[in-house]
Amino acid sequence: MKEDMIRNRPVVLVLRAFFKFTSYLFIRRIMENITEKTTQKTRSNLNVRVMVVTAMLSAVSFLLAFLEIPMPLSPSFAMMDLSDLPALIGAFAFGPVTGVVIELIKNGLQLFSTNTGGIGELANFLMGASFVFTAGIIYKRRKTKKTALIACIAASVVMAVVAGLLNYFVLLPMYSVFMPIDQVIAAFGEIIPFIKTKLEVILFSAIPANIIKGLMISVFTMLIYKGVSPILKGEK
Repeated sequence: MKEDMIRNRPVVLVLRAFFKFTSYLFIRRIMENITEKTTQKTRSNLNVRVMVVTAMLSAVSFLLAFLEIPMPLSPSFAMMDLSDLPALIGAFAFGPVTGVVIELIKNGLQLFSTNTGGIGELANFLMGASFVFTAGIIYKRRKTKKTALIACIAASVVMAVVAGLLNYFVLLPMYSVFMPIDQVIAAFGEIIPFIKTKLEVILFSAIPANIIKGLMISVFTMLIYKGVSPILKGEK
């Protein structure tokens, strides 16, 4: 009997090793399934939160659009608002695409009460989207206070360039529907005396004014983002 045990020992060792190996694979598979289900559940919860927060920030952005203030370096008919602020917060919290979606929803809602045939809303969307997308994509690379500052400055410049192009080719011609373009330029000249041409309106009014606007929104965002970010992400 002892000889049989010795003779069968290799078989026993093989069977034991096989049992251990299959047990390991079985347990590993169970753990992978648990992890996968947990990840899917977490991802699903995150997606729902992002959608809810995006809707909430879009509503706030839409309401802020009604609180207009005079545009810097511009005549009284040129107004601005801080409705890009919620979109910038969304871009910092969940990425640049979320910021662009908030801008899209806000301007889509404004179409129901537009008096520009949608042209003003399209221009506003392009300016706002360029602002929050630039800031969001820079901040996404490295989420630090310094990066956020760089992102906001760069985004303000990008928005100013986009605003300059849109003002030259879209918005100033749109204003000329209500008054001759010479009168529009003269109105800007009353604020900045050396403005005599449409190009000078862009260079010395539209671009600097939108840089100021972008920096104003950035300052407010930097002040409140740290406080609201954990709430938006469900960390509080």
